[in-house]
Amino acid sequence: MFSYRHAFHAGNHADVLKHLVLIHSVLYLQEKDGGLMLIDTHAGAGLYTLREGYATVSQEALTGIDRLSTYLRSHTGCSELAPYLDLIQGLNSKDQIELYPGSPFILATLLRTQDRLRLFELHPSDIELLENNIHQLRRNRQIEIRKEDGFAGLKSLLPPPSRRGLILIDPSYENKQDYFSLEICLTEALGRFATGSYLIWYPILQRTESIQLPQRLKAIAEKNGRSWTQVELRITHEPSKRRLQASGMFVINPVWTLNAYLEKLLPVLQTALGENAGASYGVLNSQT
Repeated sequence: MFSYRHAFHAGNHADVLKHLVLIHSVLYLQEKDGGLMLIDTHAGAGLYTLREGYATVSQEALTGIDRLSTYLRSHTGCSELAPYLDLIQGLNSKDQIELYPGSPFILATLLRTQDRLRLFELHPSDIELLENNIHQLRRNRQIEIRKEDGFAGLKSLLPPPSRRGLILIDPSYENKQDYFSLEICLTEALGRFATGSYLIWYPILQRTESIQLPQRLKAIAEKNGRSWTQVELRITHEPSKRRLQASGMFVINPVWTLNAYLEKLLPVLQTALGENAGASYGVLNSQT
């Protein structure tokens, strides 16, 4: 169960999509003064080096943040990318991106005084790295790190005292059980905190569980009477190659600006990250 390390995949195209949707959602929710509870059920190490260690094995950042950075050097910037790029640039020199922030580090960086962050991680090595990486931000009073299964532990935090919250659910899906655990976790969470914003990342794979997942998530959202948005980004379509070529975000109770944001963002991502004519994107929502 501890074989997965996100360090192998840090900064890839899936991270780019996930983190752009995450940042936009948090910043919109922070337009109101009320405190936010931010929760990451599968936190990982929080901060990753791209030029040494695990990341150099797969070099997946070349399909994501590196490719996007190269594209932007010769094309007019997209304002929708600015908060994401500013956050990354704050960790790096102008010449090269050496460090890439994972979701928990992004959330910790975005915290206001009135916000709180709860992070779940089970991997014995990653939780130690996570604690060290988050500690450097010196926001210990606002952040709690739990060595627990995020699927099981989420319900204990819901509903948050402020009745305002965003929950990121981002398992590895290496274990097929993750698909079923996600459904149980989400159903329980919505029963306790129906108005929370739930951001669920998923890989697009030729696996029955992966193919069926978006429809199953829609069924859960609609059974609970909640709105939803589904966005997918594909950088290539080469079925014979065994690597992640596409991923998606399924958002329950999306912020109302998300669809307009995606309309501007996705054509840029398809052009910047697409490797060939097989690149594509798609958006569906409960109002379609």
